[in-house]
Amino acid sequence: MLKLLRILLLGLAMVVVFVLGTLVCLVRPRHPNNVYLLGRLFHLACPLVGLKVSIRGREHVRSLDSAIYIANHQTNWDIITHPGVLSPRTVAIGKNSLFWIPLFGPLFWLSGNLLINRENKAKAASTIGKVVEKIRSRKLSIWMFPEGTRSKGKGLLPFKTGAFHIALQARVPIVPIACSSYFGQVDLNRWDNGEVIIEIMPPIDVSDLEPAQLRDLLKQSRKQIADGIARLDKEVRRPDSLTQTGAES
Repeated sequence: MLKLLRILLLGLAMVVVFVLGTLVCLVRPRHPNNVYLLGRLFHLACPLVGLKVSIRGREHVRSLDSAIYIANHQTNWDIITHPGVLSPRTVAIGKNSLFWIPLFGPLFWLSGNLLINRENKAKAASTIGKVVEKIRSRKLSIWMFPEGTRSKGKGLLPFKTGAFHIALQARVPIVPIACSSYFGQVDLNRWDNGEVIIEIMPPIDVSDLEPAQLRDLLKQSRKQIADGIARLDKEVRRPDSLTQTGAES
């Protein structure tokens, strides 16, 4: 019964967010703060699923103009947990095919996020160049999941290089973000699904780095996030029972 009630409430909340979000984006299409606003609305859904999300380290990014934010990607619930971290003028990067997802796709684009062709590797350099130009001309920050896919409880996956190419070319810092492990923690039939802790780490300055140091930057960033996850996992409050019945992954 609780699960059904939550599904209905989440469905209603998503409809409201999509309607309001679409209206806002039609009034100011592709405004750099649309994603920030929509993210705040999505983040409000956390209590609906019984999650308490604690965010640390905002002081590390208050003075930043532009940055590449990178975080670990675990489940579909990241769409409500992670937006609480977003800073103004931050957008995400998605595949061109996202545009064709009913409701979500057009709103994703209209809100100001960037769509790129990930399938054509021959155009990768050109694509990165376009993202870098957007960062410079519009003073944007970019949010990316460098694993490229949800880990689904498999631990931190290998990182792809795209975020680091962009950071080095745009000469903007990398901001590692660690989120405590919560795969299997959300059971819609359970009132209290425990806590998720997200930590924003100090920016990594790339201004003196050369392209040849990309792999070192990737390894340093991944290690910081991995160490952060391990640290947060030791202190996060979890539900008394982690039954998988009804758990959403």
